[in-house]
Amino acid sequence: MSDIISAVKLPEGLTAAVDAWARTHHLSRSEAICKLVDFGLRSAPTAPASAQTVTSDATRIEEIAAHEIEGLLDPALAADERERRVRRLTEGPPEFSHERIDLPKHRT
Repeated sequence: MSDIISAVKLPEGLTAAVDAWARTHHLSRSEAICKLVDFGLRSAPTAPASAQTVTSDATRIEEIAAHEIEGLLDPALAADERERRVRRLTEGPPEFSHERIDLPKHRT
């Protein structure tokens, strides 16, 4: 069975990076692309991330953001004002909540 020829369109910078990698490894551009794609496929997770993992990642990211924001706020602010500011920055302004893809949609 012969190899199938596939044309790929790469940005100029990516092509230059592939060519540099190919030179370093004494390969042609075609061989380098094959090896790099193979490396990428072998290192990629075999199963898609579950909804639970995505949710827990999002929750963790929000916790980190809230912690960082709290460190930037004026310590003299009242606790309820600090909480309001953190919530507004992590959740976004309420007028845009209908645009968020991570929030459930309310039927009108």
